[in-house]
Amino acid sequence: MGIRVAHIGTGNVGRLALVGLLDAAECELTGVWVSHEDKIGRDAGALAGSDRVTGITATGDLDEIIAARPDCAVYCAMGDTRPMEAIADVRRLLEAGIDVVGSAPVTLQYPWQVFPQELIDGIERSARDGGASLFITGVDPGFANDLIPFALAGTCQRIEQVRCLEIADYATYDGATVMFDVMGFGKPEDEIPMLYQPGVLGIAWGTTIRQLAAGFGIEVEEITEHVEREPAPEAFDVAAGHIPQGGTAAVRFEITGLVAGRPAIVVEHVTRLRDDLRPDWARPAQPGGSYRVEITGEPSYAVDICPSSERGDHNHAAIVAAAGRIVNAIPAVVAAEPGIRTTLDLPLGTGRGRFA
Repeated sequence: MGIRVAHIGTGNVGRLALVGLLDAAECELTGVWVSHEDKIGRDAGALAGSDRVTGITATGDLDEIIAARPDCAVYCAMGDTRPMEAIADVRRLLEAGIDVVGSAPVTLQYPWQVFPQELIDGIERSARDGGASLFITGVDPGFANDLIPFALAGTCQRIEQVRCLEIADYATYDGATVMFDVMGFGKPEDEIPMLYQPGVLGIAWGTTIRQLAAGFGIEVEEITEHVEREPAPEAFDVAAGHIPQGGTAAVRFEITGLVAGRPAIVVEHVTRLRDDLRPDWARPAQPGGSYRVEITGEPSYAVDICPSSERGDHNHAAIVAAAGRIVNAIPAVVAAEPGIRTTLDLPLGTGRGRFA
């Protein structure tokens, strides 16, 4: 028998994680939880966008998922706009003895020095009581700015700065909640969305900065934030909806970890909804979007990661990568010691069983 796995959330990342889960020979699906009533009762295969009939139908009741006693749950429910609810869900699963691997809440990728210790202790207590482990990951924050920088840094004699960039056109990204409510696209510059409220960027990507610092053996003394927004010169439409003239159509932000007063670890995002906006900002290495890791040191590196897919564009490919990182981590998370696990704790995933 394979690893018994429940699936929670079928949004942008969740649907593609479900595709990977159904194809993973080492896993056996036990149930699917959904947040929208119109998905309840639908077969898991249909929710994954295929004609496959699995006999597993979706429920909106987390108790049903827990009652099936899976070994592990893939948690991809929305966490950006409901972080405390997502943490409560995760704790319920851990207390029931169910390992959790997923995309949310993002702050649990590396919560130390980011979340209050009391909250971290509560999650660790839930994991310890249930004998379960937790691993949250993604692309950015995720493997593009933890796994890949660590692999490169492991070859360096000296490191002065590590910079991780996402440079992408989000015009084809159809996640309206993230685009409008979280990132503020289409909003006037004097309306500050959730992500740019003071301290929020430092929390969201503080996980990345703190984890990199822990791996490098350095102490970050302060995390700073910087945001620039560019208005739309005229109205236009994108996959997620309408961008009015004067509404935010491009954004660039930096989160910087200072060591001895200088920028040691930097996360930079350049997100456009049209390619012609702000040509002076960093450009992607391929049309549409790419990730970049720059290490200044000996040796120095500039490495571009260019995701592509035969089933979609760069945005789709990046989400497939996030889903793949989640599903492929299941065996390691199930085998891990109870508690919050990170990239620093788990063995290197090598794509075992995925060679076609």
